[in-house]
Amino acid sequence: MRFDHIGVATRDAAALADLFGALLDAPVAHRETVDGLDVTFLDLGNGYVELLEPLDDEGPIPSYLDREGPGIHHVALATPDVAAALEMARDHGVELVDETPRPGAWGHDVAFLHPGSTGGVLVEFVER
Repeated sequence: MRFDHIGVATRDAAALADLFGALLDAPVAHRETVDGLDVTFLDLGNGYVELLEPLDDEGPIPSYLDREGPGIHHVALATPDVAAALEMARDHGVELVDETPRPGAWGHDVAFLHPGSTGGVLVEFVER
């Protein structure tokens, strides 16, 4: 596995994309609407920053923003096989958020590990 991206919860993805674009020289690589979110990926050259702006008050990102405020939401690791990565995590006693891979941004399969089992970090596996 390798680092893929960090997910950042925000209430204003466009403004944060402008700021990070200027500060980090990180151009927008991809933008889409998925699962009630405006999702923007900024290219760092060796990974991405994923900006997650909710379009309504439903789902985990608005809840996260209400509870924690804006900031880093998750760390994503690229794997060639999300299902195998989930099985490995399960074998190590890690609690899974997703029992099976599901569609994510950019058309990739994804799955999350529960932060209670991973040192307080929400970990996402992304199949690239």
